Amino acid sequence: MAVRAKKQSPWFVLLIIVAAVVMWALDQRKSGPEEGPRPQRNEKVSANPPPSSKPLPSGKTAGRPGTGHREGRYELHRNCKLAADNSNDGDSFRVLLPDGRREIFRLYFVDTPESAFKSYRNGENNHQRIREQAEHFGITSEEAVEVGKDGKQFVLGLLGKRPFTLHTEWDSPFRDQRYHAFIEVEDGGRPRWLHEVLLEKGFARLKTKPADLPDGTKAASHRRHLEALQSAARKSRTGGWRTTRSAAAR
Repeated sequence: MAVRAKKQSPWFVLLIIVAAVVMWALDQRKSGPEEGPRPQRNEKVSANPPPSSKPLPSGKTAGRPGTGHREGRYELHRNCKLAADNSNDGDSFRVLLPDGRREIFRLYFVDTPESAFKSYRNGENNHQRIREQAEHFGITSEEAVEVGKDGKQFVLGLLGKRPFTLHTEWDSPFRDQRYHAFIEVEDGGRPRWLHEVLLEKGFARLKTKPADLPDGTKAASHRRHLEALQSAARKSRTGGWRTTRSAAAR
């Protein structure tokens, strides 16, 4: 008498099919090519991120830091020139480096008032920042923007006169292709740091990232010097302090 085959449970059959599909998928993942770029990890920001690699007008591409002469922690670039750019302002501007690269640099230590009220595509604007700048000088937001315009005109005029020297370590904390820098200019027939001149003339407030100077002066010591310049500008009603509503020390 023949033995009747035992009928398999539908769940058992389904389990076999699912296991087969999973094994096939794992095998394809190991042997097949990946589709699309891998998601970027949240890596630690490098102290020396590379400059922009976008094509330049000259047909060159921006290379990694190292084309300038290095003195201590900073890379030194002589004979730099101001490059035209709609984003140029009193404390941030595009610079033409001697090797042909065009990069945007941001001054250490200082913040100049915004030169216009702006609204951005994401719905944000710079109005709160302008209010903070106005509060620092003790003036209205509209007056702060006028100071910003004066500061921008002064800086772009100064940098546009003659070549200048720039010190940078390619520090871009927000990875937005804007790099901190110290800039040497000629003012009154002698070399000066641009951020010092801005504070002295009342076109900036002491704010943003500090750093040790290229000549070795420590940031804390230099900040005390800048505080004295800012205080003197306030007392003499220079630049943004000329219409201040209060001469009291802040």
